[in-house]
Amino acid sequence: MAAAVRVERDGRVLRVAWPDGLEARFHAEWLRDCSLDPTTRDVRNGQRLITIGAVACDVRVVGARVERVGGAADGVAGGDAIVCDFSDGLRGAAFTLEWLRTRRYDRPCEARVAGWVRREARPWRAADLAGCVYEADLAALRRDDAVRADWLDAMVRDGVARVTGVPRESGAVCDVVGVFGFVRETNYGRWFDVKASVNPANLADTNLGLQAHTDNPYRDPVPTVQVLACLENDVAGGVSTVVDGWAVARDLAARDPKGFAVLASLPARWHWEGDGRTVLAAKRPVIELGPDGELLAVRWNSRSAAPMLDADFDEMPRWYAAYRAMSRMVDDPAYAVSFRLEPGEAFVVDNTRVLHARTAFSGGGTRWLQGCYADMDGVRSARAVLARRDASGGAQRR
Repeated sequence: MAAAVRVERDGRVLRVAWPDGLEARFHAEWLRDCSLDPTTRDVRNGQRLITIGAVACDVRVVGARVERVGGAADGVAGGDAIVCDFSDGLRGAAFTLEWLRTRRYDRPCEARVAGWVRREARPWRAADLAGCVYEADLAALRRDDAVRADWLDAMVRDGVARVTGVPRESGAVCDVVGVFGFVRETNYGRWFDVKASVNPANLADTNLGLQAHTDNPYRDPVPTVQVLACLENDVAGGVSTVVDGWAVARDLAARDPKGFAVLASLPARWHWEGDGRTVLAAKRPVIELGPDGELLAVRWNSRSAAPMLDADFDEMPRWYAAYRAMSRMVDDPAYAVSFRLEPGEAFVVDNTRVLHARTAFSGGGTRWLQGCYADMDGVRSARAVLARRDASGGAQRR
């Protein structure tokens, strides 16, 4: 069967049939808005040159045919394409069959339960990782695209990955960010020390144990990546732990849907002003969902939690019951993967997803970590660039 195209509803709809029998309809308005022609999209960067106001609401397809195209469109290789003429005068707008197939919207909506995650993510419990976080050497990440691609895959899949071979020098933590993106500088600086100090502005700068948490929930927007690198560690204790907050949230939804809903629907409040020069506050839920129910973020940090003000009198006990239930799960060893961070090692977490913790450590010796912040859009961008290069015959995956 060859590809086929048919204009329907007086040009308002285009029906496309693929050789394997799949069919989908596209509105003329959508096609015209998404056209890849040089008057609609910049051929160098793919950005749209027109606004939606330039697309008539009654635009129609006045002609359509299947043709072979030899170039690339929007990064999609050439091949059979649907070529359209529109009533506003645009002629010969080509959409490859593959481009249309991957963007078709004429299909049944998936039945999704609140808290769903993208297929590329793998919420995990300790047993799923077999106690082992994916790791790679920094030098290899810099020189080998295949190593870097696998490490980036792990970051998107698991929300956490380790790096070895980090220079034991102040500021070298930023070298890890250079693998995928850019440092996000904050009031703590481009990077910051994490070690016990007198009169600390933050409890991280003590030798106390810390419950698994996400960093900076009081910041809006929150940094979406945190890197922690070890320069010295000869103390007793101070073991690092990571917990997948998405796995915790999804399990809470399965066990207690009402509790999950109350943590997702009511904003919590977060606050920090520890250094005397900064006041940071945010109003965001513990569990953040997108409009379609996608699980976007978990914010969890008992040290920075401000008084809950946004539940009414009757809702407050229900919110606290759910908050306590989630806290018990965060502390459950079934969700925790632990490791001792040695000098020259670092770990990286998706700070909207993976919580990190440490056990208390002794006053003797030195435990000196440095941290910095970055963002997951850098991880995803670096991953997409390598995937595109791989598809065009560049980096070879292992």
